[in-house]
Amino acid sequence: MDALSADGHHALTLIGFVGSVFSPYYRLAGRRRPENHVALNVALTGASGKRWTMTERRQSALYRDAGTLAVGPSAMRWDGSGLTVTIDEVTPLLPKRVRGTVRLYPEAVVNHPVALDCDARHCWWPIAPCARVEVELENPQLSWSGSGYFDFNTGEVSLEESFRRWNWCRASVPGGTVVLYDLLDRDDQSCSLAIRFDPKRGVADFEAPPPARLPKSLWGMRRSTRSERGVSARIIETLEDSPFYTRSVVASRLLGRDVTAIHESLDLDRFANPIVQSMLPYRMPRRFV
Repeated sequence: MDALSADGHHALTLIGFVGSVFSPYYRLAGRRRPENHVALNVALTGASGKRWTMTERRQSALYRDAGTLAVGPSAMRWDGSGLTVTIDEVTPLLPKRVRGTVRLYPEAVVNHPVALDCDARHCWWPIAPCARVEVELENPQLSWSGSGYFDFNTGEVSLEESFRRWNWCRASVPGGTVVLYDLLDRDDQSCSLAIRFDPKRGVADFEAPPPARLPKSLWGMRRSTRSERGVSARIIETLEDSPFYTRSVVASRLLGRDVTAIHESLDLDRFANPIVQSMLPYRMPRRFV
């Protein structure tokens, strides 16, 4: 789930993991027993400062059923009409509490799962690509609302086994949301998706505009997106920057409109680098109780 405040000053990303795909502990365990490697990732940015949490927990901290994913003191609950996330997490290294509630109200629920690789071992399902989000946090003390997005990913094998890298973005446009996906697989075959989600008209592919380069991040991550001819894409703000992953707010032009998009770049060759793997436990602590 991601959200951008109406004034553009705040952004939030929440990811619930069962089998934490970026976990060094899960990787060392041979990616067996995914229920023993669970986490709720929180990435909050804005005027009140940044908060980032990703504490991995064991199976004893997991509860899930058809409408709930609970990991330790935090939980996601889907009641068929909306998603409520209760957060109670602590940042790594310099401990700061992140506590509060986030509610997502879909404008439509979409039944449109998409295979991301030729063997259909990875599936992306944009459940609520058009949504309204309300954020009420106690720590830090913060309240805002804006546009949101909610999706689901599943995989039979690790991401780095299938892909080298990808760029993804979603942007609100009049009448809906557009999502762009550019993937490069292990055979150096590329795949591009350009999909428009309209709550009234449904789901439709459209022709992806030309590629547009973006500046590298401070960690030297390559970033790119797509933008219509004559309009250069640009970074408004980098929300998250790591050796193998960036999340940014990007300005570009899609479907004849100037848009502000949430954008991510992922480099899985970098992720698999032993030096990067040795750094991850400091960022992603694991609780054994």
